[in-house]
Amino acid sequence: MPTYTYQCTSCKHKLEAFQKITADPLLACPECGKDALKRGPGGGIGLSFKGTGFYITDYNTKKESTKSESCPCGKDASSCTS
Repeated sequence: MPTYTYQCTSCKHKLEAFQKITADPLLACPECGKDALKRGPGGGIGLSFKGTGFYITDYNTKKESTKSESCPCGKDASSCTS
């Protein structure tokens, strides 16, 4: 279930609520009792599975650019003679 953030337009109280996507937005503020809650974008859940059998999808992960292998002496392995 997604997490939605709410803020009361009357008293500025903020809260988060776990709700089904199909659920109606909350209206009544638990602080002031007025029907003045506005639902903002939810933070959601960020999962990233790494390893054999898992795929990283729907995430903008920065992959390391093509790294050249280096020798223990610190030089590029293709140009090192040791």
